[in-house]
Amino acid sequence: MILNAENILFIGSILLFISVIIGKTGFRFGMPALLLFLGVGMLFGNDGLGIQFYNPKEAQFIGVMALSIILFSGGMDTKYKEIKPVLGPGIVLATFGVLLTTFITGYFIYFITGFLRDYVTLSLTESMLLAAVMSSTDSASVFSILRSKGLGLKERLRPVLELESGSNDPMAYMLTILLIQIIQVGDVNFVQSGTMLLIQLTVGGLLGYFLGRLTVWLFNRLNIENESLYSVLLLALVFFIFSFTDLLKGNGYLAVYISGLVVGNHKMVHKRSLTTFFDGLSWLFQIVMFLTLGLLVNPSELLPVAGIGLLIGIFMILFSRPISVVLCLLPFRHFSKRARAYISWVGLRGAVPIIFATYPLISGVENSRFIFNIVFFITIISLLVQGTTVSAMARWLHLAKAPDAKKNFDVALPDEIKTAMSEITVNDSILSHGNKLMDLTLPDNTLVVMVKRGEHFFVPKGHTHLQIDDKLLFITDNDEELKNTYKSLGINDYLMEKNQ
Repeated sequence: MILNAENILFIGSILLFISVIIGKTGFRFGMPALLLFLGVGMLFGNDGLGIQFYNPKEAQFIGVMALSIILFSGGMDTKYKEIKPVLGPGIVLATFGVLLTTFITGYFIYFITGFLRDYVTLSLTESMLLAAVMSSTDSASVFSILRSKGLGLKERLRPVLELESGSNDPMAYMLTILLIQIIQVGDVNFVQSGTMLLIQLTVGGLLGYFLGRLTVWLFNRLNIENESLYSVLLLALVFFIFSFTDLLKGNGYLAVYISGLVVGNHKMVHKRSLTTFFDGLSWLFQIVMFLTLGLLVNPSELLPVAGIGLLIGIFMILFSRPISVVLCLLPFRHFSKRARAYISWVGLRGAVPIIFATYPLISGVENSRFIFNIVFFITIISLLVQGTTVSAMARWLHLAKAPDAKKNFDVALPDEIKTAMSEITVNDSILSHGNKLMDLTLPDNTLVVMVKRGEHFFVPKGHTHLQIDDKLLFITDNDEELKNTYKSLGINDYLMEKNQ
C-alpha cells in the first residue's frame, strides 16, 4: 500500500489510535512509549503490513517540525531557577560532551569495521560521521521518559539532563554537516568550520532569547477576542523563530529551545492554556515523528547489521558516554560519583539521531544506508536498555527521591490577581483543635474555597466537618503568614503557587 492523498488520513488516524492504545499499555509495563511508536511504524511498514514509504526528505521535514515543537514545549516547561545552578555542566555536556563522544565512538567504529570483515569497512571520516549522527542525546526521549515517569532526582540531575538534551543538537548537527562535506569535497577548512559552529551557536542563542522576549511582549499587548487564536499565533512564531534563525545562519534548534525557556519563565497572557496546547501538540508530533521514522526503515535490513550495531551500542553505553561525562564533569566537583554514573546512563538516543542519519541519505553519501540502519538499530537498543531502566537505575544508585506533590485542584488564577493558592492534606494535627472548618486559625485575607474528599469536590462552610485526608484549597493575600501557620501546625507537605 502506497501512502497518497486518498488514504493518508484514514491510515494516519488508525496509526495514531493504535499508537496511543499501545503507549498506554506499554506504560504499565515500563516500556518507553516512543519505542512502541517506532514499533508500530515498523509493523505497518514495507516489511510488515505493506505501507510503502521511503522518502528521507519528507521524513526529515516532519522531524524538523516535530523537534521545533518538542524543544519549544520542553523549554516552556523548564524553570529557569532550576537550570541556573547547572548551566555550566549542562553547556559543557552539550558541546564538549558531544565532541568527545564523536571522537571516542568514531575511532572504535573505524577499528571494529576494519576488523570485522563481514560488514562494510568504513573509512575514518565515515566512522566519525556515524558517530557524530549518534553523538547527541535525544530531547524527545529524555523529556518524555523523565516527565512521564514523574521521577524525582537528587543533585539537580533532572535539569542537567534536560538542559543537555535540549541544547546538544546544534553540535551534533554541525559535526554531521561538516563530515558530510569532508566526504564529498575531500577537504574542509577547519578554522572556517569552527567559525561557522561558533556563529551557529551565538546567533541561535541570541535570536532565541530576543525573539522569545519579543513573543512575550507581543502577546501581552495584543488583544485578540478569540482566545484560541493565541495558540495558533504562538505555533506560527515557533516555526518563524526556527526558520528565521536558520536563514541568518544560526541554529534553529537552539533558538526554539531558548525561546521556549524565555516564554515559559515570563508572565504572559493565557500561558496556562498555551502550555496545555503545546503539551498535547508535542505528544502528537512525537507520535507522528516516530511513526514516520518507523515506516522509513525496513526491519529486514536491520538483521544484517545487528551484530555490529550491538557492539557499537554497548560500547557507547558502557564506554564512550561514561568517559565523555567523566571528563566533562571534572571541573564540577559537587556531583557525586553516583550522579556522574546516572548522567552517563541516561544518554538516551531517539528520534534526533535517526533524523540526522537522513542527511547522509539525502546527500548521497556512500554507505549512507548502512549508517542509517546502524543508527536505527542502536536507537532501539538505547530505548530498550536505558529507557526502560531510568527509574530502576536512579533507585539502585540511591538518587531517586519522592516526586513533587501533584496538584489536586486544576485551578489557575488570572495573572492580574496578585494572590497565592495553596493546597494541604488534612491530618491529625490540623484537627487537634476541632474538626470544623471554623476551628482552623487562619491569617487575615485567607479563605478555604474548596475541599476534595475522595473524588468529590465541594465548597465548604464554617460548620463543614473536616476528615483525615481531605484536600483543602486556600486562596490568600498573605502567603508568608499562611506558611507560618502551616509551620505552627507541623505541616511540611503543601503546594504554594503565587502570582507575582
